[in-house]
Amino acid sequence: MTSRAFPTLSTPAGPVPHDAPHWNRQRRSQMPSHRYLAPHDRVDVPLTERSWPSRRLTSAPLWVPVDLRDGNQALAEPMDPARKRRFFELMLAMGYKEIEVGYPSASRTDYDFVRLLAETGLAPDDVTVVVFTAARRDLIERTIDSVRGLRNPVVVHLYTATAPTWRDTVLGRTREELKELILSAGRDVLSLAGDLPHVRFEFSPEVFTLTEPDYVLELCDAMTTLWDASPERPVILNLPATVEIATPNVYADQIEYMHRNLARRDGVILSVHPHNDRGTGIACAELAVLAGAQRVEGCIFGNGERTGNVDIATLALNMHAQGIDPMIDFSDIDEIRRTVEHCNGIDVHARHPYVGDLVHTAFSGTHQDAIRKGFAEHRARAAADGVDERDQEWRVPYLPIDPADLGRSYDAVIRVNSQSGKGGIAYLLETGFGLELPRRLQIDLARRVQERSEAAGTEQTADDLWQIFAESYLTRGGGPELAHYRVDGGRTHVTVRVDGREHEHRSDAEGPVETLTAALAAAGITLEVLALHQTSIGTGADSDALTLLEYRDDRGIAWAAGRARSVLDASFAAVLRAAEGKAG
Repeated sequence: MTSRAFPTLSTPAGPVPHDAPHWNRQRRSQMPSHRYLAPHDRVDVPLTERSWPSRRLTSAPLWVPVDLRDGNQALAEPMDPARKRRFFELMLAMGYKEIEVGYPSASRTDYDFVRLLAETGLAPDDVTVVVFTAARRDLIERTIDSVRGLRNPVVVHLYTATAPTWRDTVLGRTREELKELILSAGRDVLSLAGDLPHVRFEFSPEVFTLTEPDYVLELCDAMTTLWDASPERPVILNLPATVEIATPNVYADQIEYMHRNLARRDGVILSVHPHNDRGTGIACAELAVLAGAQRVEGCIFGNGERTGNVDIATLALNMHAQGIDPMIDFSDIDEIRRTVEHCNGIDVHARHPYVGDLVHTAFSGTHQDAIRKGFAEHRARAAADGVDERDQEWRVPYLPIDPADLGRSYDAVIRVNSQSGKGGIAYLLETGFGLELPRRLQIDLARRVQERSEAAGTEQTADDLWQIFAESYLTRGGGPELAHYRVDGGRTHVTVRVDGREHEHRSDAEGPVETLTAALAAAGITLEVLALHQTSIGTGADSDALTLLEYRDDRGIAWAAGRARSVLDASFAAVLRAAEGKAG
């Protein structure tokens, strides 16, 4: 594939000129963009004033997962009965109260699954079962047959494509002819199921986004009149972005136009069903709710034809991240993901919002440092306020929600590779081994870890980091030995063995570490201790002491470490590690 420049971008001041400076120069692409109409050339929404831009989301909409029907139709290998049942049980466990379970007139498996619900009581009484059908009498009859005996509330979902291209190319109908076809199907639904008290009706003008607003309003009002929509028995009008063709604000305008102009509005549940052709399905759904939609159909992780249905897990967790109860339980996100992957036979991308394996993981050094500091500040604020950390307001950089809300541990929040910095390395050593490293040692260790990561080309685990730390600062390779020491009150006596000869030093005024360095100096090994930092490895009574020593010798400033059961022995071990000249 040859390299091509992108088309000229437009700015509020106009298009960027082609004679702009070289860093901003662009040329026309070779793509035939002139073949495609702009949205306003396809559908002109007669809305001059809109209220949705100033509204705020305050509560969750009604959720309707369509994985078992719409999502299933998009699978290369549709779900067998066992996978369908497992997926259905997952949605019940998550708390969904309305579920589209299939297209019983189009598939024997779907028909049998609806019958399973009718005959076994698998669905709790408070869960509404939705079945989908095209506008043809024989298909409607089979659909109604499938739900007979269900004690649950039932929605019969009738759909027909209404956009001009579909009318002309697919259906071969005029506007009036198509309206009569839809009304005839509506009458069939009414005659077959209208007397059933637990059955309600739903109508979708498929490809709503490409249908003339006056025509779709005419169709919807005709259906609510036919089905006698009322607050006691509302009709669902579902307005799908079957094919995304415009920016999300255009879809919001279309929804607000319908919301404002529908007849029997108090007897209508206004629903949306966005697809994701332009990659903006989630934005379309959020703006549609602002524009008056009360119900959202989609798939849990966005599976569906082409680029998918709207991802209702992301929608719900977006609300959670804004302090709004999504009314659905995502507290075990990994189990949800495993089940969806098994049933669909499609892996969820590692960077998928909220659920992907890497969405809470930082490799970048600056991100890691900010997250580590954010965790520490969060703990400190919770302690100061006297509340549990899970109840404290969440303000941790780069993490819009607490991974623990989704059942995730913090183990994978920070991971280390060649792009990582001192903060991430320090975090993994602290969480994995209880080490608290001073800043200057973090910088020195980060350099060593980066060299190792770049050479290996792989991620470094907490165990890998500990190995690098130990090899760099802790492991002894020979050199001076501590032959004897005694600390008695304020007096210290130290004897060191260097090259087989013993050297001792006694002091009444110096501390044990100073006395040891003096003994080493007597043997010709001079080093200046700049700082000592005490920490431990692990927690509890069985943890070892770890001394981190910053020192200067004739080669410059470096670090060494010592590990022992006591703090004093660990400090002596750190000095001897520095004295052997292996830490620089």
